[in-house]
Amino acid sequence: MQWVNVLGGVVGGAALVGLGIILGHFAIPKGADVPTPSIFQDLDLEILESIMQQLDARRIRENLRELSREPHLASSPQDEALVQLLLQRWRDPESGLDSAEASTYEVLLSFPSREQPNRVAVVSPTGNVLFSCRQSEQNLTGEQGGPDVVPPYAAYAPPGTPQGLLVYANQGTEEDFMKLQAQGIKLEGTIALTRYGGTGRGAKAVNAAKHGVAGVLVYTDPADINDGQSSTNETFPNSWRLPPSGVERGSYYEYFGDPLTPYLPANPSSFRLDPDTASGFPPIPTQPIGFEDAKILLCNLQGASAPAAWQGALGCDYKLGPGFQPNGDFPGDSQVNVSVYNRLELRNSSNVLGIIRGAVEPDRYVLYGNHRDSWVHGAVDPSNGTAVLLELSRVLGTLLKKGTWRPRRSIVFASWGAEEFGLIGSTEFTEEFFSKLQERAVAYINVDISVFANATLRAQGTPPVQSVIFAASKQIPAPSLGGLSIYDNWIRYFNRSSPVYGLVPSLGSLGAGSDYAPFIHFLGISSMDIAYTYDRSKTSARIYPTYHTAFDTFGYVDKFVDPGFSSHQAVARTAGSVLLRLSDSLFLPLNVSDYGETLRSFLQAAQQNLGVLLEQHSISLVPLVTAVEKFEGAAGALDQRISALQKATPDPLQVRMLNDQLMLLERTFLNPRAFPEERYYSHVLWAPRTGSVATFPGLANACSRAMNTSLGSPAWAEVQRQLSILVVALEGAAATLRPVADF
Repeated sequence: MQWVNVLGGVVGGAALVGLGIILGHFAIPKGADVPTPSIFQDLDLEILESIMQQLDARRIRENLRELSREPHLASSPQDEALVQLLLQRWRDPESGLDSAEASTYEVLLSFPSREQPNRVAVVSPTGNVLFSCRQSEQNLTGEQGGPDVVPPYAAYAPPGTPQGLLVYANQGTEEDFMKLQAQGIKLEGTIALTRYGGTGRGAKAVNAAKHGVAGVLVYTDPADINDGQSSTNETFPNSWRLPPSGVERGSYYEYFGDPLTPYLPANPSSFRLDPDTASGFPPIPTQPIGFEDAKILLCNLQGASAPAAWQGALGCDYKLGPGFQPNGDFPGDSQVNVSVYNRLELRNSSNVLGIIRGAVEPDRYVLYGNHRDSWVHGAVDPSNGTAVLLELSRVLGTLLKKGTWRPRRSIVFASWGAEEFGLIGSTEFTEEFFSKLQERAVAYINVDISVFANATLRAQGTPPVQSVIFAASKQIPAPSLGGLSIYDNWIRYFNRSSPVYGLVPSLGSLGAGSDYAPFIHFLGISSMDIAYTYDRSKTSARIYPTYHTAFDTFGYVDKFVDPGFSSHQAVARTAGSVLLRLSDSLFLPLNVSDYGETLRSFLQAAQQNLGVLLEQHSISLVPLVTAVEKFEGAAGALDQRISALQKATPDPLQVRMLNDQLMLLERTFLNPRAFPEERYYSHVLWAPRTGSVATFPGLANACSRAMNTSLGSPAWAEVQRQLSILVVALEGAAATLRPVADF
């Protein structure tokens, strides 16, 4: 039997096996009931509006109730049950989707021991336990207990039982530990109490170990998450704020992807590193605790008062230590013991893909994804994103089933596994299908946490996706605001002044906080993340308060985060509109000229903040100025070519060529050798920036390292190298945008 697959050709059964399980054989029988495609098929605004109207807040609510009913830690039986739920929904003949498959990877995960629970205790010089921190969160609503609720732990932190005097190290940054040393505090052999924020989780342990610290504790300060409120009358279940026993779980692994198979998919045949020598794990035992326990430890410390910026909201003067004050709750020579019994295990974790085959360009993929696994119930993170995904796939599938519509390009719905442990499912997918995705993926839409709160849209992405998000948000009413569009509401909360457009909503940049990371940093695929969030003028919360705790439940969302689920519906409509515009528009709605604003702002920052310093070392920014100008010219010329084609009867080959130029632009900024010390980071514009100047990251970081070195040092040679990498990337991008025969 012959099948028409998403690659757009007709292949035999044997060929399908060679193409692999994913993407290669997501197929429908040839001759299935689909509309006759037109090579000039374009976005149908009536169909778009119909889809927007069918997205149902009540169905999203019921999806969330089902998805978050039980804890579903990655690789657990409950996680596997959700894999089967997704497959059942997407394989149901009534779903309308063309196919659905699960792919399984064997990956290295980290779990606490059930037999030996992790423990934090204050012990006397004779070894008596004077105080023990909670080993589980308080069961306030009946949902926080039970054998499937994983105890709080720091995933990938090594086992060990260090004991020492306690010191307070603020957020555990390198600068924080250096300040403690500058105060004359001996850190060797101590236990450091740190708070979330300021740096990544694992970096706290890395920084601590550099200074001889033996173990690390991490807590969430009410000043950072609860607007300073900490009493039980002001926290969950009486409000959305984190209760005193709440503990943020999380991965402390430094990189993303399976730790044992970097750059290779975690398939049975892949080479694996030795777990004992694999890098990226915290070097010392680490354990998170709740702020009720942190208060007892911190408010009994002796020593100098911490700087004002280090003070929090636990109701006492934060001291630095080391050790406890002699007139406090513990004898002055008492120490803190941190007993960690985490273990590493190889486990199976699955991705699930649901496919809608494109009618005209089936070999062009628009991907829409979210992870599935959670630390506990995960109603906000990630289940409300999956609830939206399921509703969107239902509505599109219903339309397909009627036979009245099929998108121009293929749509890939993705449910990623083991994201919480380090973006594992999405990274393994990008590793396995690296070439295919680089050649054929149009864009990646990430909707992880769809709703943090119910005030406004928050979008992050690369500059070309700005215009399509703006277009979508202008056409959708904001919830309960009397006809005000999501766009107009968004601009009230997050805005910037554009030299091209005037006052517009502010599009955030993409770091590595969710599954978009491998798509943008590793593959160079235009990416975005869409959510609803809170009013930052009313709360200073670092993130929603019950993040990664046992209190992130359906009841929490239903009562406090989005009663009525109108914000969930707004996200479904916005992300759904973006998905339809990318998959169904004749010309891809990616505005490459918007990259010019970013490049120009980076250039101006480099000139203003680094120009004099670079001149002192005989390094000129003139080639970079020229490269930016070349890009701006090429982008403007491409805009004109698209405009001219839109006004005439387009040549389908010209349309395909222009769309490929739009699609492939992001790839031109990749250089896998630009940052050899950074795993997976190849994008020269969006790599992590450690330098303080808001400019091109490679240049900012190199200048920061070279700042205090002598003329002619290797550090200044690296500055020159990074500048050359930028110039070549920008000139290559400009060449990509020109007509194919032009160089």
